[in-house]
Amino acid sequence: MSRLIRLPLAAVLLGFGLHAPAIAAANNIAGQFPARILAAHNEVRARAGVAPLAWDPALANAAAGYAVQLALTNSFQHSDRRARPGTGENLWMGTRGYYDYEAMVRGWSSEQRDFVPGIFPAVSRSGNWENVGHYTQMVWPTTTRVGCAVASNARNDYLVCRYSPAGNIDGRPVPYAAVGSPVRAR
Repeated sequence: MSRLIRLPLAAVLLGFGLHAPAIAAANNIAGQFPARILAAHNEVRARAGVAPLAWDPALANAAAGYAVQLALTNSFQHSDRRARPGTGENLWMGTRGYYDYEAMVRGWSSEQRDFVPGIFPAVSRSGNWENVGHYTQMVWPTTTRVGCAVASNARNDYLVCRYSPAGNIDGRPVPYAAVGSPVRAR
C-alpha cells in the first residue's frame, strides 16, 4: 500500500498553521483526486456490470463542506439526509496520510464479499444490509453521478462521496453481473 501525504483543503491547512508551500502541494495532489477517485468507482461498477459514473463538481463541493466539518469536529457520522435530499453518501476515515485514494474506495468495495443480488435491503449474506451498504451505493444501477472530497485533521483523513440519484432504496433491485453479461434493473 503506498503512503500519500494527503493535505486538507486550504482553509483547514491554514487553520492548522501550514504555510503557502504546503497549500501548493495540496493543490497538486488535489488535481489528481477527481480522476483517481472516479476511476476507482468505475472499476468497481464495471465489475458489477453497471454503467460508469460521471464526476459532478456540485456534489464534490457539497462533499468537501461536509468532509471539512468532520475533520474540524473529529467526528464520524453521516450528514442529515434532509440536508442532502435525493443524494446518497459514503464516508471513510483512516489514519492521516496512510491510505491512498484507491485504498479508501477499496474499503467500501470490499463489502462485495458479503453482497448477494436481490431486492434492497435483502442483499447481504448476514441479513444486515449495513454490511454492504457502501458497496451497494457504489454499484446502484440508477446512480449516474458522484462527487467526493478528502479533508484531514492532525490524526485522520476523511473521505466523503455524494451520489446522485441516491441508492440503497428499499424495494429496489440491486443486480450484479459478470462483465459482459446483461444487467436488468427496474
